[in-house]
Amino acid sequence: MAEARRAPGAASTVAGPAHYEEIDWERAARSSEFHELERSRRSFVVPATIFFVCWYFGFIILAGYAPDFMGESIYEGFTVGYLIALSQFVMVWVLAGLYLRRANHVFDPLAKRVAEHTPGAEAYTGNGGASRSAAAQTAGTGDGQRHEREVTS
Repeated sequence: MAEARRAPGAASTVAGPAHYEEIDWERAARSSEFHELERSRRSFVVPATIFFVCWYFGFIILAGYAPDFMGESIYEGFTVGYLIALSQFVMVWVLAGLYLRRANHVFDPLAKRVAEHTPGAEAYTGNGGASRSAAAQTAGTGDGQRHEREVTS
């Protein structure tokens, strides 16, 4: 059994697999649904990261090696360099929006399938998190015992 670890800076919070001991984490990690979820996430995140890093460093390289091009005025003192620099902010928001859309339509349904096929995780497949009532939740205290806790928000 995995040893309970405390989250950094938290006096009574148990981190890692010991946080939800009723869930079979190893079985979840071995499931085909989990591998599909990881493949799907990776197929979005890796190309998006490569694209943004190239976009960012492309700007830096152009600024260093093509100052005449970057200083070319587009409209009343607004230069190509300013346009590309400001496009960095737009690109972050576009990528974030694309990720959220993919998460809502692809990643979340896959994660729900993983939870549905994982012993002990079935109760966590509701909308927005755990479907167990607050009164039924228990918390690990680090002493190896499970204790009822009151959940306040």
